[in-house]
Amino acid sequence: MAWELLFTSDIGLLSLFTIVFILVMGAYLYRFARRHMAEDEQKARMSR
Repeated sequence: MAWELLFTSDIGLLSLFTIVFILVMGAYLYRFARRHMAEDEQKARMSR
């Protein structure tokens, strides 16, 4: 019943969209932080 409510009602679809948005945003922020940490590490190695 919960799955049916999630996929068929307006509030369920909005909740699903919110959950997906948060997961995508978290993945983006993780990749962004990892990329910039690697760049900073590389710059620190070059400046020694």
